[in-house]
Amino acid sequence: MEIKKKTRIFCRLYLFIFFSFNAPIILLAQLDKSHVEIDVGLIVDMGSWEGRMMQSSISMAISDFYSVNGYYKTRIVLRTSDSKGQHLLAISSAFDLLENFNLKAIIFIGAQSSMETKFLGELGDKAKIPIISFSTPSTSPFSNKLYPYLVQIAQDETSQVAAIAAIVEAFKWKNVITIHEDSDEWRVFILHLVESLQDKNIHIAYKSSLAVSSADNQINEELNKLMAFGPTVFIVHMSPILASRLFMSAKKLGMMKKGYAWILTVNSMNMNHLHSTRSFEVMDSMQGVIGLKSYVPPSKELHNFTSRWRKKFLLETDMEVMELTPFCILAYDVAWGLAKAVERARPKEILLIEILLRSNFKGLSGDFQFINGKLDLNAFEIVNMIGKGERRVGFWTPEGKIAGELYSSIHGRELSLSNTSGGLEDIIWPGGSATIPKGSVTKMSIRKLRIAVPRSVGFPELVNVDRRSATGFCIDVFKAAIEKAELELELEVDYEFMPFLNATGKNIGTYSELIDEIYLKKYDGAVGDITMTANRSLYVDFTIPYTDLGVGTIAPKNNKNMWIFLKPLTGDLWLSSAGLFILTGIVIWLIERPINNEFQGPISHQIGMIFWFSFSTLAFAHKEKLLSNFSRFVVIVWVFVVLILTSSYTATLTSMITVQQIQLNSKENYIGYQTDSSITRGVISNLNFRNSNLRPFCSPEEYANALSRGSKKGGVSAIIDEIPYIKIFLAKYSADYAMIGSTSTTNGFAFAFRKGSSLVPYMSRAIAKLRENGKLMKLEHEWFKRQSTFASEDDDPSSVVKPLTLDSFRGLFLISGVSSALALAVLYSFKLYKNWHFVKNFNLKDIMWGRIKFVKEYLSINN
Repeated sequence: MEIKKKTRIFCRLYLFIFFSFNAPIILLAQLDKSHVEIDVGLIVDMGSWEGRMMQSSISMAISDFYSVNGYYKTRIVLRTSDSKGQHLLAISSAFDLLENFNLKAIIFIGAQSSMETKFLGELGDKAKIPIISFSTPSTSPFSNKLYPYLVQIAQDETSQVAAIAAIVEAFKWKNVITIHEDSDEWRVFILHLVESLQDKNIHIAYKSSLAVSSADNQINEELNKLMAFGPTVFIVHMSPILASRLFMSAKKLGMMKKGYAWILTVNSMNMNHLHSTRSFEVMDSMQGVIGLKSYVPPSKELHNFTSRWRKKFLLETDMEVMELTPFCILAYDVAWGLAKAVERARPKEILLIEILLRSNFKGLSGDFQFINGKLDLNAFEIVNMIGKGERRVGFWTPEGKIAGELYSSIHGRELSLSNTSGGLEDIIWPGGSATIPKGSVTKMSIRKLRIAVPRSVGFPELVNVDRRSATGFCIDVFKAAIEKAELELELEVDYEFMPFLNATGKNIGTYSELIDEIYLKKYDGAVGDITMTANRSLYVDFTIPYTDLGVGTIAPKNNKNMWIFLKPLTGDLWLSSAGLFILTGIVIWLIERPINNEFQGPISHQIGMIFWFSFSTLAFAHKEKLLSNFSRFVVIVWVFVVLILTSSYTATLTSMITVQQIQLNSKENYIGYQTDSSITRGVISNLNFRNSNLRPFCSPEEYANALSRGSKKGGVSAIIDEIPYIKIFLAKYSADYAMIGSTSTTNGFAFAFRKGSSLVPYMSRAIAKLRENGKLMKLEHEWFKRQSTFASEDDDPSSVVKPLTLDSFRGLFLISGVSSALALAVLYSFKLYKNWHFVKNFNLKDIMWGRIKFVKEYLSINN
């Protein structure tokens, strides 16, 4: 019995244990039948290692999530599409997935331009689904308010730029050279980096670029140019594939030895994750390099996942991975967060994007939380490439400080400086040296710049060049600016002028063709009367202008008409003004005569007083004392009218004396412009002049000859040209001609340099200093030898001066007339009120008969 009892107990215990462990499995098996599949698109370049690594991380995240949360009703199903590294194919894949599947979200992995990121944001708005964008390198972030369905996972560009600038500043380097991949995605970062470095007074000695398709000989050619700068500091920002080829070439050319310093951005540091023969070769060529890596706090969970992931990836690809990239870790957390959001959004029918953006959990990367629709990695570790791997030498945090150590708070991603941390740990530099490179560019290491100089036809004061020398205003400004730039750079800029002339002494081509030659790297820059335009700025970098902006119109002066002083006013306005003058005098006389002795006396005196008082207000010279407040009121209003009338007259007369009235658009008048000047011709075409009325000229002498003859004798009525040319013309012919108007429709002359030239900002600041200290004005006077000033646009803003008409002053005259009438009406109303008792007893009939009787008696006496 005891044995049977023990047996029953054992069986019960066995059944209890069996059902305890297997009930969840049985239950999950039953629940599995009711799962809701949620399609999520994944667009990734499966041909790249980074793409395959991130795809593997996302797959593992989804598998791990449902292993832990097997009771969830939803299951994410990845619908993967291979973009093959092609932007257009990636966009097309998004449309295909949306058409073929009921997608609830799309995960987009790969480099994107700002235009592509904008397109993804609009795609999410149309489809009303989250678009999760992993962008490397980072593009300019878009506001979550602008594209509410766009979720950006990107390296924080601003923080990375600040980190690199802080490293350069920490080692007290004053000169650096940047090398970047020649594409929009990588070029934008360099622009921000240059700005940040210049804020710290760090000079960008040179900006180099390489296309991802560059052959090895092209990479070697570019590095040979950079070797001319001597051992200095290089900042590299390009894709890992191109960066690996760059360093192998640099090692062969001897640029990885003592004295050199190389800094890699986060995106370029992704090359050292794979164990292969080629990666070992790359690592060997990168000894002594320092770089930035996005920092992910270590944790037990991260270690376990990395171990599992490395084994899985090795089985799938037969490639061993040294470590996961931060993006792979973030991809795991994003997939985990998306799976949680999908489950929470389904039963409540809430927008998935709202749930996703409110995600807040502890992930492998630390605290997982979106801020303004964006998830950033903005803390960096600074590593030194040594041996077969890398060694951490310090950190940079968003607080903007470099430290040797960090500690993590209980919130995971919140990082702070260690109280005991100092600066960076000791670094082993290229060549195995422990000595910090000087990072200086010696005077002899600057490559001589080839500066093209075109001839200014007809205006040698600007540029006059031959095979032996170059002179002129533009040349002197360039030399003065170079001297100022050298002081700021603390180095000598070596250059040579190269005449842009053919064998006959004429320009080889147009100025636009010269810009093309600079773009094609035949020249490093150009000096001359080169106008800065938006189209040219696409191919070269311009300094700020060193001349006046815009175009002006020159015409003959008209100061020989003896009756010109009558022309500012039309005849009816002259008569109306004179009548109003006299009327105002009469009103003042009527008011003042009964009480003011100065307005009494013989009739001739009183008439003279009316005219004197009326017209003396023109010069405000009347000395008569006014006793009535009514007359004072009338005079105040009248003085206001006279002031406006005389001011308008003076301004119009000045304009008429200065310029000749011409109708430039009339059929009888012709307009001149400078020969072969596409800039001026373009401005004239925008002003809607007839082509048949345009005549080209090429020198100040031809300008003067054409203007003196006028349109009726085969010349022109006016000439339109850029302000610098007009100044030269007026320096010689200011007695007979003047500039009658100008508009800021051109950008002035500027120096042109190759795209990305680091000399441009220094030359621009030098030009600004020359303008501030008066050097530019002095050079202008020396070359233009101006003897008298010319009429500017402030003197006469219109090229056609019309006389003033009565219509322009009707309202003013009405105010004056009404004020005079009102004063008289009020005055006589008061008098009538005071003498009302006399008026009341007044018998007009008796007075009239009395007057008649008096006349009859007077006549009878005389007879």
